[in-house]
Amino acid sequence: MDDYSRIVKNTFSNISHRSAYSQMIIGVTSGWATGFATMKIGKFAAFAIGGGIILMEIAHQEGIIKVNWPRLTKGVSSIANKVESSIQGREMTWADKTERYVDDKMEKAEGLLKSNSKKVRKWYTKLIGDEDGPKVNELHIFTAAFFGGVALGIATG
Repeated sequence: MDDYSRIVKNTFSNISHRSAYSQMIIGVTSGWATGFATMKIGKFAAFAIGGGIILMEIAHQEGIIKVNWPRLTKGVSSIANKVESSIQGREMTWADKTERYVDDKMEKAEGLLKSNSKKVRKWYTKLIGDEDGPKVNELHIFTAAFFGGVALGIATG
């Protein structure tokens, strides 16, 4: 067991000092492993949750049940708050509640912005001052390779 921990420690210690090829190999390999494991572990949960949602939607379409979506969303949010407070071992503070409220409003705003992408592009161009969008000055090779590996792992999972 000590040999494996030593190998892992030596491999991942200070990756930025390694060559670009080493960074890419380590990034792609660790990203692929992460993505592959995530896909294998998450398939059952996704199937169960997605299947439940599909069955509920079919029952709603057939008139078997009537879903009050705003009430359901509020209930799910309430349960999520209770689970979060039990995991953290403390009640939500006003700052946590404010953060949750702002997050909800930001998600709604994001949805509106996505639906009005032309207006957003015009606003962004005015803000940044460049029609081509942001310029990437520096990108760590390991990070790019890691996310590429995650995508590859998900695709092969």
